[in-house]
Amino acid sequence: MKLITVKRQTKDEKRHTPKMGELLTKVTYIKKHFLSIPYKTLHKYRETYYGEIKDCEACNLAR
Repeated sequence: MKLITVKRQTKDEKRHTPKMGELLTKVTYIKKHFLSIPYKTLHKYRETYYGEIKDCEACNLAR
């Protein structure tokens, strides 16, 4: 059994961009797990409407 693993998880989230407004997109999180408990997010990115991959720092969460 490995103590530290890296897992990838995709889920739908509402995001807000200045140009498009609110949109629903798939966001992929890459997380480190210690004994199956997530403790650190290494990277998160999203896929745009046109199929491009972008970093999530360019958009804010809609509240």
